[in-house]
Amino acid sequence: MKRRILAATVAATLAALLIPLLAAPASAHEERTVGKYHFVVGFGDEPTYAGEKNSVILLLSDAKDKPVTDLTDTLKVAVSTGNAEPLNLSMEPNFEVGEFGTPGDYRAFFIPTTPGAYTFHFTGTIKGQKIDQTFKSGPTTFDEAKDPAEIQYPVKQPTGGQLATRADRETARVDAALTAERDQAKDDAASARTLAIIGLVVGALGLIAAIVALARGRRSPAAPAAPTSDSESASVQRR
Repeated sequence: MKRRILAATVAATLAALLIPLLAAPASAHEERTVGKYHFVVGFGDEPTYAGEKNSVILLLSDAKDKPVTDLTDTLKVAVSTGNAEPLNLSMEPNFEVGEFGTPGDYRAFFIPTTPGAYTFHFTGTIKGQKIDQTFKSGPTTFDEAKDPAEIQYPVKQPTGGQLATRADRETARVDAALTAERDQAKDDAASARTLAIIGLVVGALGLIAAIVALARGRRSPAAPAAPTSDSESASVQRR
């Protein structure tokens, strides 16, 4: 009987220890004490894949590990990665006490479109306490966003971010080609205008030269008459 009681007690203890672990929404988060509060921060869904809907998760409790369930809209989070401009979001409750969810679970939903490291910067207040805390993904904190191609099968599909990058590259290439064509067209037009001007100048010079030559010809004196013979003079006199 004692052995049965002992076995039952051990089983109940193990079950009590396992239930919180099984109920946890994710496995890799960073924990931190912030003044009078305890923060547990990470991605809402892990592993995190680029192009899939996800969220910033904040499990918020007080110094006695009691979930904070009455946080209003006084806390914001800025999501950033690489050199991109931060995305500013509000933390919203992801629970209803006595109805659904885990008390103290606050989320800011977004879609990470690029694989890599992400930073969550919390600002604002919690019941009057000023908050300014930064959490960065990494090996000792919470997971980075992964490339979905790692698990795609049999055909690997590009993410929205990869498609946007390709589109930007193609747009830049087309713009460069169009600019080169416009520059070449401008050069060709300039060359044509130059040749036309030269042709007009040469034609005008030729016309001027012809006019000058004609004017000179009109101003030249008449040639003297050739002398006549004595017989011709006598014949003229007899007449």
